[in-house]
Amino acid sequence: MTDPSDLPSLVDAGWRTLGFGDDDDLEVGPLAFGCWRFNGTDVAKGQELVETALDLGMNLVDTADIYGRGHGGGGFGEAEELLGKVLAASPELRERMVLATKGGIREGVPYDSSASYLEEACDASLRRLGVDVIDLYQVHRPDLFAHPLDVAETLDGLIAAGKVRTVGVSNYSPAQVSALAEYLEAPLVSTQPEYSAANLSALRDGTLDQAMAEGFAVLAWSPLGGGRIATGDGMRRELLVVLDELAAREGVDRATVALAFVLAHPSGPVAILGTQTPDRLRDAQRALEVHLDRVDCYRIIEASEGVPLP
Repeated sequence: MTDPSDLPSLVDAGWRTLGFGDDDDLEVGPLAFGCWRFNGTDVAKGQELVETALDLGMNLVDTADIYGRGHGGGGFGEAEELLGKVLAASPELRERMVLATKGGIREGVPYDSSASYLEEACDASLRRLGVDVIDLYQVHRPDLFAHPLDVAETLDGLIAAGKVRTVGVSNYSPAQVSALAEYLEAPLVSTQPEYSAANLSALRDGTLDQAMAEGFAVLAWSPLGGGRIATGDGMRRELLVVLDELAAREGVDRATVALAFVLAHPSGPVAILGTQTPDRLRDAQRALEVHLDRVDCYRIIEASEGVPLP
């Protein structure tokens, strides 16, 4: 009988690919820098954060036109504007990153993937970021009143115009992804679901399975449950106990174990970090060295869902 202590770690610290084996595929690290709390007017602080992330191999920089509304921001577009100022001050950083942004959320609507608005949103993102091309452009949330043919034609048009290199989706169900992919000429390269030890929906609803079947990169947002895993606020006690036990064994904190759990799935998720503290970006690197095997991961799942596995 195999000793569980001899089971290999499932944590994948390798780089991920946005693409399908072509020479122009984009390679990204297993951890990414997320900009949903990246706001304000302090360009020097913003530059320090971006440089720290890039130096740590977090070369995917994920933002969206809506970021800046909430989390202490001044309003729609602020995160892109700040990132644009950082890139204007240090243009060499642009060559070191895979720049991803999202559009399709419209204030007061709330979702608009019509051809006219999605192209307008992309153009506005390009202006705020001060760049000629976006490496990865994703539809932020599905517009239930947009036909996937129209969305596909718009995304293909953005690629043909040289405004974006690759396209993906965020917060789409597997059925919505399939409907869009049916009409797209360009390949979808990514899907961006919420996924963490505290939110296993993507594990259960087919999102991660579809990503493996179709070769999509998985960009996991809120891998620490919006910070609640670290603080324990609103978390199941059973989950915190398991994470803390594993953290003590590995000599790290529970947040680091939770990040490692996200990286352990065979779809190879990229965990997008929302911290705005350079030291926490550095600490997150320890997740790449955590050992989590099948026993550990299934313990986390059982504790998260509160239901014994059959």
